[in-house]
Amino acid sequence: MSNSQKRVKHRLERGNAPSLRNWDPEQADSRLQAQPGAQNVAVECGWGRVIFGQTFPDPLQVVRLLESEKTGHRDIAIYLREPHVVTASAPNSVFLDPSHTYRLWLYDYRPAARRVAGLIVRRLNSHADAQAAHDLYCKRGMLPPDPDFIWAHRKSTTICYLVAEHEETGKVLGVVMGVDHVEAFGDPENGASLWALVADPQAPLPGVGEALTRQLAEFFQVRGRAFMDLSVMHDNRQAIRLYEKLGFQRVPVFCLKHKNSYNEPLFVGPQPNEYEQLNVYARIIVDEAARRGIGVNVIDAEGGYFELTYGGRSVLCRESLSELTSAVAMSVCDDKLASNRFLRRAGLRLPQQCVAGAARQNRAFLERHGPLVVKPARGEQGRGITVDVRDAAALTRAVRVARRYCDTVLLEELVPGDDLRVVVIDFEVVAAAVRRPPQVFGTGQATVRELIEKLSRRRLAASAGESHIPLDDETARCVRLAGYELDQVLPSGVSLQVRKTANLHTGGTLHDVTDSLHPTLADAAVQAARALNIPVVGLDFLVTAPDRPEHVIIEANERPGLANHEPQPTAQRFVDLLFPITRRLPAI
Repeated sequence: MSNSQKRVKHRLERGNAPSLRNWDPEQADSRLQAQPGAQNVAVECGWGRVIFGQTFPDPLQVVRLLESEKTGHRDIAIYLREPHVVTASAPNSVFLDPSHTYRLWLYDYRPAARRVAGLIVRRLNSHADAQAAHDLYCKRGMLPPDPDFIWAHRKSTTICYLVAEHEETGKVLGVVMGVDHVEAFGDPENGASLWALVADPQAPLPGVGEALTRQLAEFFQVRGRAFMDLSVMHDNRQAIRLYEKLGFQRVPVFCLKHKNSYNEPLFVGPQPNEYEQLNVYARIIVDEAARRGIGVNVIDAEGGYFELTYGGRSVLCRESLSELTSAVAMSVCDDKLASNRFLRRAGLRLPQQCVAGAARQNRAFLERHGPLVVKPARGEQGRGITVDVRDAAALTRAVRVARRYCDTVLLEELVPGDDLRVVVIDFEVVAAAVRRPPQVFGTGQATVRELIEKLSRRRLAASAGESHIPLDDETARCVRLAGYELDQVLPSGVSLQVRKTANLHTGGTLHDVTDSLHPTLADAAVQAARALNIPVVGLDFLVTAPDRPEHVIIEANERPGLANHEPQPTAQRFVDLLFPITRRLPAI
């Protein structure tokens, strides 16, 4: 650390560092430079390069650098002095990114008074951390740096990786990367920047993104940096609210990117209104089709209906349900009683099941098989399902709830184990994920109801409005089974499962296990798809563990949500099924 940096650090610790809100880069104190200013600087970040435009005497060199972008990487140029002039010089090659730059002045920044309970933010310190960071980027649809790249740069003075870890489980819930501009090129403005912030959309704890942002700011503050910048898309309102809450301010700094298929949505202008109205399950397929040059005609956005056309052939779809699925296969999957019979005849393992009848018969089935699952014979998204029914009174209530959705109600033995969804497309396993019911973690201050409401808001935001936790009788029942009430304060550190079902639409979370799926489970899923004669299906299993063979199959879904299984290529395999000839087409 240079003497000037030590003086800055000392003044920060004393709390009397000068305000830099009116910092003038033309009169930046040269004593803050850690090294002589470098030229033509681009920092490799694994997902692409951050190109520091202010270090290029000839701005056209920035264009040439962007044009040399590697396949599978996404470069970004920032701090160009005349970005509009550079764009005008190469309008077919580069474009102004529709993002805002925000700046946090570190001389005035004050750390949070209290850390997030149950969360540890630390430096990345193992290859497992690097792999977890890579997986999180994939999960959020971001370009991931290779785990080996992350690990190789763990001791870099230019790049810094921080991870947020769940204190109880040790799971990595978020990651952020920082770039030290002084280390990169002797920045006379003494700056730093935040890049590639990601939080697990299914994180059980709130405030992961804020904790990572604060910790990175404090890291650069201790280094004596003057500010920390970040770039955020102009329409990312949730992130902008967070940054402004933390004290970030908009600055007139713009970014340039290369025109390519990945960036195309950023420079071609708004999509037709019908595209915007499609839900995430339809949109993931439409986007993949458009990427291949397949024509898309949205028939009914609200219902998720669209038509894909290529080479004179058209296929009508409703999300992942297409004309290739026969009406017979669809009707069998829609009727849980019928699908149970089909799969049982194929020799597959299923739980014991019967149709709810007279109260005496229902009680006899309960006594014979122990805790039950009660569900309507037809329905989706977990509606009307009650899990872990243990006594006659609860059984009567559960049957009454299920009959609101279907006259035929099924009683099924409750098989303990993990809830596993396996997606089969064209009779091959494409994705597998363990589904877990929603749970909240006590803070010692908030009630169970308040914790559920907060978690539900996070699930809504992370799933584009598809997932939330109903505050209904079933949630109240599950909370009472655990020994609590909705309006009771949950003690700090206590975890509480608030639903018995793991359905995404009622707040459940999905955790990819495709790579560790046991061959017996994969074979059973393919056999089930063939028994139902259905080309696209989501099979629901109960398993001892995804890497063990013990299982039963409980349901088949003829319209599985393909958007729930990133980073697995579900949409790609679906479009491959519809238009095999486009498998090898390059992105347009």
